[in-house]
Amino acid sequence: MRVPVSWLTEHLGLGDESVGPQELADAFLRIGIEVEGVRPLGEVKGPLVVGRVVTFEELAGFKKPIRYCRVEVGDTVAGDLFESGASDAGGPTGSDIDDDPAGIRTHGIICGATNFVEGDLVVVALPGTVLPGGFEITARKTYGRMSEGMICSAGELGLGDDQGGILVLPTGTASPGDDAHAVLGLDDTVLELEPTPDRGYTLSVRGLARELACALDLPFGDPAALDLPEAEGEAWPVRIADPTGCQRFVVRRVTGLDASAPTPWRIQRRLMLAGIRSISLAVDVTNYVMLELGHPLHAWDTAAVRGELVVRRAEPGETLTTLDGVERVLDPDDVVIADDRGAASLAGTMGGASTEISPESTDVLLEAAHWDPASISRTARRHKLFSEAAKRFERYTDPQLCAAAVELTARLLRQYGDGSIQPGRTDVGDVPPMPAITMPINLPDQVAGVRYERGVTVRRLTQIGCKVSVGTGDDGTAMVTAVPPSWRGDLAQSADLVEEVLRLEGYESIPSTLPAAPAGRGLGPATRRRRAVSRALAEAGYVEVLPFPFVSAAVWDAFGLPADDVRRRTLAVLNPLEADKNQLATTLLPGLLDTLQRNIARGFRDLALFHIGQVTLPRATEVPMPEVGVDRRPTDEELAALEGAVPAQPTHVAVVLTGQRRRAGWWGAGEPAIWADAVQAARTVAALAGVELRVESGDLPPWHPGRCARLLVGDWPVGHAGELHPKVVEALGLPPRTVAMELDLDAIPLHDRRPAPVISAYPPVLLDVALVVDEQVPAAELAVALRTGADELLEDVTLFDVYTGDQVGAGKRSLAYKLRFRAPDRTLTVEEATRSRDAAVAAAAERFGATLRA
Repeated sequence: MRVPVSWLTEHLGLGDESVGPQELADAFLRIGIEVEGVRPLGEVKGPLVVGRVVTFEELAGFKKPIRYCRVEVGDTVAGDLFESGASDAGGPTGSDIDDDPAGIRTHGIICGATNFVEGDLVVVALPGTVLPGGFEITARKTYGRMSEGMICSAGELGLGDDQGGILVLPTGTASPGDDAHAVLGLDDTVLELEPTPDRGYTLSVRGLARELACALDLPFGDPAALDLPEAEGEAWPVRIADPTGCQRFVVRRVTGLDASAPTPWRIQRRLMLAGIRSISLAVDVTNYVMLELGHPLHAWDTAAVRGELVVRRAEPGETLTTLDGVERVLDPDDVVIADDRGAASLAGTMGGASTEISPESTDVLLEAAHWDPASISRTARRHKLFSEAAKRFERYTDPQLCAAAVELTARLLRQYGDGSIQPGRTDVGDVPPMPAITMPINLPDQVAGVRYERGVTVRRLTQIGCKVSVGTGDDGTAMVTAVPPSWRGDLAQSADLVEEVLRLEGYESIPSTLPAAPAGRGLGPATRRRRAVSRALAEAGYVEVLPFPFVSAAVWDAFGLPADDVRRRTLAVLNPLEADKNQLATTLLPGLLDTLQRNIARGFRDLALFHIGQVTLPRATEVPMPEVGVDRRPTDEELAALEGAVPAQPTHVAVVLTGQRRRAGWWGAGEPAIWADAVQAARTVAALAGVELRVESGDLPPWHPGRCARLLVGDWPVGHAGELHPKVVEALGLPPRTVAMELDLDAIPLHDRRPAPVISAYPPVLLDVALVVDEQVPAAELAVALRTGADELLEDVTLFDVYTGDQVGAGKRSLAYKLRFRAPDRTLTVEEATRSRDAAVAAAAERFGATLRA
C-alpha cells in the first residue's frame, strides 16, 4: 500500500514534535509492518508554475494529435523569463511570449495531449526546470513553432503512474503563476508498505496512523469518529438471505448530485499518490473513504436498481456482467447482491455493469457491508478478480465502520457535489460482539523472558483499542480480561494479546539467547536415508525440483486412470491457492510432469528431474477429526484419536526423464533416455536403502503397458517405472518416449544399521553363459533363477546380449549373461567357478526349460 506522509500525520497529534518520513518508516518496521520504499516527491527543480490554457490550435499534417497552446502563467514569471531572453533564438526577438487582445501575457507551448479544454488549469514546466530523471526543459522550436516550456502529466512530475494525459487541476485550486511546488505538495514523501495478511485494518490510513500512534506514543485522531445522526426510516429496502456471507448491510441515499462536479484536488492528489486513477466525483469519494477508513464502499445508480436488494448466494448457471465488461458465470458459492432482475453485484469483489455510476448519475445509493472473508477470498480467486475491495474484505474489515463509512461518503458528496442526503439509513443484519479474552497479566513477561514495567500489558492493550479490566483468578493470580476492538478480527486467544504487547514494546528488547542443545543421536535413519537418496540422484545427473503440491481432478483423466482407481480418491483443500487445483496429490507424478512440461515450454529439451515428497492417501472410510482444546495438553487418548483421523502420508521419490540421457558431442553420439534409465534410478534408491530390488513386467497407468516395470522388495510392490503411455504424453504435451519412476520410500524396509562393506582382495573369475528360452520368459526372472541356483560364490549377474533368429528357432531367444565369481578368503579356481555356473544353469533349466546355446 502506498500512502503519503502528510495524510498519515494528519491523524497524529504531533504538536510541536517533528517526525520525519524515515522515523515513521523505522517505527513501522519496529512494530512488524514491512516498508518496501521511502520515496520523496521533491525531485522537480526550477520554475514550475500553474498555468491556464487560454487558447489552442490543432496542428495538422502530423502522425499524432499536436496542439499549439497559449498558456497564461502569470505576469511576474512570464515577464522575468521574457527579460532574460531564455529561448533558442537568442533573445527577446526569438521568444514566443505575447500579449493576447485581452491583455493577458501568455506562453506558446506545444503539447501532444488532448485531455484538456480552454480555461483548464495545468502545470507548466518553464525553461530551466529539471523534471524527475534529470529531464531539463528548454525553449526550442518544434513542429514549426517555438515552445516555451512543457505542460506536464502526473507521471512526468513523479506523482503517479498515469501517463494517459496531462495533469488538469480543478477550477479554483490555484491561480495562473502560482508556484506549483506548493500546490502539488512536492515536499511530501510516499511510504510503500506491505502489511501482513492477518492485519487487514492496516490497509488504511486509519489503521496505519493508529499503529504509528502506538509505536510513537502519540495521540490519535480517529477519522471514523463521526457524530452519526439517527436513521429516520429506511433508505432502500434490503433483505439478507445469507447471514453467513453477510452479517451487516448499510445503505444511504444521496440525490441531486452534480454529475459534472470535479473531484477536489486534495482528494485527487491523495488517490494519485496511492496509485488509484481519478474517475468521477462519486467513484473518487468512495475510493478515498476506502483508503482512509479501510472499509470499501460501492455506489449504485439508483435509477438502475429495480426493487428490493437481496443478499444471497448465486443460483446455478446465473451470470453477471461486471464493471470490467466481462460476463461471468457465477458459482453457487458466490455471494451476490440481487434486485428484481437478478444478480446485480458480485459482493465484496466488483459491482455489476447494469447499475454502474455514469457521468449523468445524480441519484446514488451508497452501500457498505460486512462480508465473510473466506467467501470473498474464494470468489476473488475463482473469478481472478483481485480488486482493492476484495483485498480488504478477505482480510477482515471493521463491521462497526459500515454506518460511518457511508455517512462520511455522503457528506463529502454533499460538500463537493451539492448532493442532498436523504433522510433514512438502511441498516440490517447483526454482528456479534468480539469475545473477551482472559490471561495472566504477566503472561507477556513469561513468554518473552523479560520483566516489563508495571502496567505495560494494560497500557498496550488499551492502545490497540481493547476494553481492559483487571481481576484476580481463583488461585490469586492477577488476570487481565480484554475485549478486542471490532477491527481486530485476528485477536482470538491469549497468544494474540501477548504478541501485541511484545510487538509494541519492541522485539529488540527480547534477549536473543539460544537454548542449550541437548545431547542426541543426530539425524534419524529415515532422514539420513532421504538425504542419501537425494544426493545419489543428484550425483547421477538428476535435478531436484519442488513442484506445486496440489492437483486438479482433470489430471486423472489425462493419466487414463479407471474410474475405480484408488489414486482418484483424494482430499479436497477448502481454501486452495488455485481454484482449479484443490486436491492433495496421491502420487508425485502430476506435479513432476507439470514441472517437466513448463521447462520444455521454455526451451529445455534434455531433462532429468526428481522430487522427494509426501503424498496423501485418504482412507476408504473417512474418520472425523476430533476437536481438542488449547487450554491444556491433549490426553493420550485424544492424541491417538488425532493421529487416527490423519490420512496416511507416505514419502515417495519420483523421477522423470526426456530427451538425451547422455548428450551427443565430440566424444560421440548421445543416448536417449529409455525405460531402463527409470529402472536404474529405482535401483539406485534401493541400493542406498540396503535392499535388493526385484523387477518384473507390470501394467499400470500412466505407464505404457508393454514398457512398464513393477518394482518389488521381496514379494512386496513398492513402485513402478518405465515409459509413459503415448496418449498420456499427448494429453500432457510432453515429448514422445518420456519415462518416469515412482517409489514408495516408506514401503522399503528401514534398517538402522550401517555395516562396513566387505571387500575381497582376491581376483574374480568371469564366465559367460548364453541360455535359449521361450520369448515370453522375462530376462530379470531368468537372472533371479541363475542367482538362486548358484552358491555364495556368485557375486554378480549382468545381461549383455539378446538374440533372436534362425539359430535359436521360432518363438525362442538367446539371453547371454556375464557371471562374476569371487571368494572372500582365497583365490577362486576355475573348477570351483565352473561348478557354481553349472548349478546356476541347472536351476534355470529346471524353472524355465533353458538350454545352453551351442
